[in-house]
Amino acid sequence: MTGVSQSRLLSLFLLALITGGLVVLPGCTDVGVNPKSSATANNVFSEDGSYQNYLAKVYGGLNVTGQEGPAGNADIGAIDDEGFSQYMRLYWKMQELPTDEAVIAWNDNGIRRLNNHNWTSSNQFSVGMYSRVFFQVSQANEFLRQSTDSRLDSRGVSAEKKQTIQQYRAEVRFLRALSYWHGIDLFGDIPLVTEDFPRGSEAPEQSTREEIFNFIESELLAIINEENEEVLPPAGQAEYGRADKAAAWMLLSKLYLNAEVYVGESRYGDVIEYTQRVIDANYQLEEDYQHLFLADNHTADGVIFAIPQDGDRTRHFGGTTFLAHAPVGGEMDAASFGLDFGWAGLRTTSASVDRYEGGDSRDDFFFTQGQEKEIDDVLPNGETTDDPIGAFSQGYAAPKFKNVTSDGQPGSNATFPDTDFPMFRLADAYLMYAEATLRGGGGDQSQALTLLNDLRERAGMGRDLSQADLTLDFILEERSRELFWEAQRRTDLIRFDEFTQNGVWPWKGGVQGGTTTDENFNLYPIPASELRANPNLEQNPGY
Repeated sequence: MTGVSQSRLLSLFLLALITGGLVVLPGCTDVGVNPKSSATANNVFSEDGSYQNYLAKVYGGLNVTGQEGPAGNADIGAIDDEGFSQYMRLYWKMQELPTDEAVIAWNDNGIRRLNNHNWTSSNQFSVGMYSRVFFQVSQANEFLRQSTDSRLDSRGVSAEKKQTIQQYRAEVRFLRALSYWHGIDLFGDIPLVTEDFPRGSEAPEQSTREEIFNFIESELLAIINEENEEVLPPAGQAEYGRADKAAAWMLLSKLYLNAEVYVGESRYGDVIEYTQRVIDANYQLEEDYQHLFLADNHTADGVIFAIPQDGDRTRHFGGTTFLAHAPVGGEMDAASFGLDFGWAGLRTTSASVDRYEGGDSRDDFFFTQGQEKEIDDVLPNGETTDDPIGAFSQGYAAPKFKNVTSDGQPGSNATFPDTDFPMFRLADAYLMYAEATLRGGGGDQSQALTLLNDLRERAGMGRDLSQADLTLDFILEERSRELFWEAQRRTDLIRFDEFTQNGVWPWKGGVQGGTTTDENFNLYPIPASELRANPNLEQNPGY
């Protein structure tokens, strides 16, 4: 990490605001409807620090589930349990449960359908994710409406404060672009609603994936352009947990890497450009891979953008609370992972276990004692069996995210971990650069080899790769080894055309040996509730 990004003070201040009874103008998932509230723009933004408070709420949309912690006043409805509704918990499930990296033993309504590739337009988890995307969009839009020059002038905001708010606006535009990227990646054609869309007006039209792709690209390019007033801080110069130019470069790289899927256009040259900017920005690889997923990972190197979590200030049952607790069960001692108890749900498949080569230290988190590598039946976790340990024992457990520090101390709270979620990492920039080079985007083949050997050396494999080893198949495998359980796998498999009709792994399609599935599952459906509320929307094919 570089510059003041090592400081966690401001991020914790923002999080304290989130959990301290912050009053904000509400958002809504039906973006064409004017939400009702006793709060008005004039009274909310008349308070000193109100813009910073509202910025905290927009960041908080990626983290907390509502206005109380851990539950009690949820941001979104239409989901059985508020803990299920946390942004990163939903996104992680969308990205990991339909892949070879994760299975889950629970029987909550709709969750097993994600493993089985047979979800519907009423699946509570995909509905919740769609709602989260547009809750974020609506919050961001309202911030941008209330922070125009004319609004600031009418409220007597000083010129100095206006300059600060211009940076806030750039950050909010980044957060909105991030959610829109999640939206087009998961759902395809969705409404494009900006701050110019009048609140309380008619329901929005459905935009094409290409239109939203272009919007995301234009927004990100604008907020990294020094000639504009609304610009993100230089790489490594934002407080920890807040967006800087490197975060925008990473998001642009993600957008361009998947452009053939999204818009049918190759943009690998742009991937090279923006990953190279990240690589040149003085970030360093964290020497200890496991440190990236521990309770003090805010001190780890190579994290470009993270979702901070703090056991005292961000109490919810999503994010790394979910990722730390859910893989712990069977014969595992929860206290050794810094936890009060395990939830005994998440495991991985033999396909992921077998991907690691001997000596690769990145698989050190797999827990094998009392666990079988192969899964004979994805049993419900103790709900229809008298043997909950046996129910969890099929499939290796994968407690990658732990609530203990790098020196072995437990986190501040055994229920709510301190472990942050690293959304963008330097290692991913290395992998994207190498892939884009192999796909014809230009780049330097020798640099790609060096970058991948850097990752392999850090994993204890030595510098064992030669130029002949660099193939697209290798890149896909290496992405899984390096980025396992970091909410990347579904998007990667789709880009490599191995998610539905080609790739097969244990329990894909609900079959023990796996089976191919229909191509329509490359996209999640537009929720049935949204189709009823907005007649302008059309369902994705196959649903």
